[in-house]
Amino acid sequence: MTQPDIQDVALIVGGGPGISASCARLFSKDGMRVAVAARTPGKPVLQALEEKHGVRRYPCDAADPVSVAQLFQAVGRDLGAPTLVVHNIDGRVPSIFRKAITEAQPEDAFATLRNAAFSAFLVGQQAALVMRKNEPNTNGARGTIIFTNASAALKGYPSSGAFAMACHAKSGLAQSMARELMPQGIHVANVPIDAAIGFTQDDGSRAHRRAGATVDDNMADPEHIAETYLQLHRQHRSTWAYEIVLRPWLEKW
Repeated sequence: MTQPDIQDVALIVGGGPGISASCARLFSKDGMRVAVAARTPGKPVLQALEEKHGVRRYPCDAADPVSVAQLFQAVGRDLGAPTLVVHNIDGRVPSIFRKAITEAQPEDAFATLRNAAFSAFLVGQQAALVMRKNEPNTNGARGTIIFTNASAALKGYPSSGAFAMACHAKSGLAQSMARELMPQGIHVANVPIDAAIGFTQDDGSRAHRRAGATVDDNMADPEHIAETYLQLHRQHRSTWAYEIVLRPWLEKW
């Protein structure tokens, strides 16, 4: 992996206790200036990131064009132009889970598409606008844009049509951006994760709000997902990866 020749600025859009928090901690430890954006930046987990790791918190509705543009302006003003942007938003509204195609409400499907795929477009667009102006580092890179995705980007599960639609859309966006922006020195990566994310609880166990407690690596560890994201950012441009699928060794696929 190549090493940075300037101090990186990382922006993580979609703040929570799993992948986002793990990325924020690792990126900060790696010497980056780190910002995390969320609709509710006052979450305890985000406050802890600020207090313990110096992570800056920002409010943002990632599905609103004005809010996303203001976020990038604020981060650029406070920390500098981002060189690493992670879009980490699932996007599903609670009422869309496990709904058959005949049961899903159109407004819930639209909200899921807006929260997941449209927000990815808005964040990716602003990241590209900023990174095109960055000076290339010694690797010839101006920045990295990473989209967290799900196994629904690869296969449409029953009773999950809205989410499959959103995840496929995000993959199409990422692929188009990669072909357009990588020749300009901007690394774009799509990362479908084929697992529940089991983050560490206060008692030291790893669990997921729907999948329960982790047993024998049945859930992905967000600490190691974050390591993969950092590796993507440090890759030499002669071997830039566009898509990496992450899953536990025992996942049936």
